[in-house]
Amino acid sequence: MQIHPTRTAIHLAASALVAVAAGVLLQSGAIVAWAGAILIGLGVARAVTQLSVARVRTAGFEMLWRGKERAFRVARGQRLTVEAEVRNRDARATRYASLRPVASPELRIEIEPNEGEVPAGGRLRVELRIEPLRVGHHAVHGLSLEVRGGPGLFEVPLTFANPLGVEVLARPYARLSRTARGGRSRRDAELGRPSPLSGESGDIRELRKHQPGDPFRRIAWKASARRGELVVREHEREERDVVFVLLDAASELSAGRPGEAPFDSAIDEAAAVITRHALRGDRVGVGLVGRRVLSWHEPERGAGHAVRLIEALSFAASPVHADRSGLDEADVGLRVLEHMRPLDPDLSAGLAVHELDRIAERAKKLFPRAPFQALEAFAKTPRERLLRTYLEAFGLGSPHRIGPDRAEVDEQLVLALERLKKARPRPSLVYLWSPVFEPGSRARLVEAVVRTRSRRTELVWAAVPLAAGLDSSDAYAALVARTLSRRAELARKRAERALGEQRIRVEHFGRAPAEATDKPPR
Repeated sequence: MQIHPTRTAIHLAASALVAVAAGVLLQSGAIVAWAGAILIGLGVARAVTQLSVARVRTAGFEMLWRGKERAFRVARGQRLTVEAEVRNRDARATRYASLRPVASPELRIEIEPNEGEVPAGGRLRVELRIEPLRVGHHAVHGLSLEVRGGPGLFEVPLTFANPLGVEVLARPYARLSRTARGGRSRRDAELGRPSPLSGESGDIRELRKHQPGDPFRRIAWKASARRGELVVREHEREERDVVFVLLDAASELSAGRPGEAPFDSAIDEAAAVITRHALRGDRVGVGLVGRRVLSWHEPERGAGHAVRLIEALSFAASPVHADRSGLDEADVGLRVLEHMRPLDPDLSAGLAVHELDRIAERAKKLFPRAPFQALEAFAKTPRERLLRTYLEAFGLGSPHRIGPDRAEVDEQLVLALERLKKARPRPSLVYLWSPVFEPGSRARLVEAVVRTRSRRTELVWAAVPLAAGLDSSDAYAALVARTLSRRAELARKRAERALGEQRIRVEHFGRAPAEATDKPPR
């Protein structure tokens, strides 16, 4: 049990030590005795606090979530409100100085009431207002209560481990989740580019004479009776685009404040494009490319398929994977062990940090209590794979990998573009989300883009702003952020000019470039 002194206790202890020193220098027994009594009183207060908190824990002090759901699915930026109860089974009321959530840093949480009292034998209802900042699997692991002892000189933190999952998807999911996923919208044609051609549809193009081979269901009987000859209805059919969204998932794009990093905005923009084309009836596919192909979905139609694509964008690039994580296997094992201890003290008892095999074996038993049924994480060995999957299942997360991987990612993007050229049906529209650099620095990728673009395939390079999410919390950080932003803007202009010379179309989704901002009229 950890016991922390309050500010009042620290001031009393410091005053008593100064008084002891003064009494010794002045050779005054009364001053020394007075100061010693203060120190003894602090010791007694500490012991009383320890006993009272131990009694409360023995009587029963617990935290429960109200409602049956233990995992929620929301769009990024969409606020979520959940309620919890803190129950006190002791015969005395318990005061607490601070109540704070133990949660993923990608969740911004406000809690009420922040301080107060849990009545004797009663319940305290707590409301948590959650705002997710970044896509992925996150969790509120529990609540931490600072219980204040008798005279209020010491506080004891009590942590309640009760995970609540928050599954966060890209912003357009909020719109797409309200869209019908079947019915008459599935009757449109599935191939090609929008253009009026003859075929089956609900719009009549013309009436023409019956020809051998025309189906009888297309005969216009009333018109045939008026003309005295068989005529058939010719309908107008719209061919739809086959769209493929290719997303650059390099590690450098995840740097920045949660929710404001370049990769965060790229995911939202790509999801918005997917939603728009899916609602038009186009076939849409997605490829998420990092050091390896993180996710690949062939073009299909329907709102249900669009939801699966947004899920892939939101979860496939999780930082718990070994090739995207800043933690090695030992660090992952330590994080798993620290999470297991409050969740199940008996199961984690006797485990040392270096015993990774035993940690993985016992962690496997806690998977039924996880809020998510997470997909298996990527790692080289089965043991590390299991430990990283534990992080994803409980929403623990991981810091992003720090290190350049641009050359490897560009090589994978080149292979992905070559794969699209051989795909059947071949995409009529390809979106590539990636930062724009001068062609000389990414020559192979630019050549692959030029080869992909053709009369039948249009390619749009969606620029990802590298300067997004820079820290500007103080004056020095703001100065650095402005300098880097200006340099990135100049580099972007040069790159777009060079790409324009090669007839590569560059677009900005979501945020306009600096020179395209609206100016007030004269």
